[in-house]
Amino acid sequence: MKRKGSLFIPVILVVLGFSSLGLCAVGHETEQQLLARIQSEPNPVKKAKIEIRLAKLQLAQVQDAYSHGRIEEGAKLVANLMDTVRTSWKLLQGSGRKASKQPDGFRDLEISLREYVRLLQDLGRTVSYLDRAPLENAAQEMEQIRAEVLRALFPGGPPRTLKGSHATKTETSPESPTESR
Repeated sequence: MKRKGSLFIPVILVVLGFSSLGLCAVGHETEQQLLARIQSEPNPVKKAKIEIRLAKLQLAQVQDAYSHGRIEEGAKLVANLMDTVRTSWKLLQGSGRKASKQPDGFRDLEISLREYVRLLQDLGRTVSYLDRAPLENAAQEMEQIRAEVLRALFPGGPPRTLKGSHATKTETSPESPTESR
């Protein structure tokens, strides 16, 4: 009885070890693999999600280039990153889906843009003042796209009142409080 139990534990550990190695390999796609998946994907929402993953990979390349002092290369990579972000947003806009009813993809893009803006701002603080322009411009444009995504997710209009609510609008008069006395 004791022998069966001692053999069982190492087998389980080996199986768990191999399965965790497989999971780690899945998350590390190369740029070429992602580009191939984008080309072959017919669904615009899934394609946009792959573009978002590609942008994350490109952002890591931007961070690497700037941290190693390759400023010109970093600026080119920022331009590629912005093209990918714009493409993702255009794919979602052209998908025919209403973001407020089917937020899949839109929500992913909004969350990613918020993260990317923060990372670009952090990176900008570590770079010379003269070399920050591409990072600041990219962060600003991403913030604008994020605002558009949020407007799509939460379409405007006055807030609805609850049924049975007796809330009324208070009219403001152009007079000051002292003039009405």
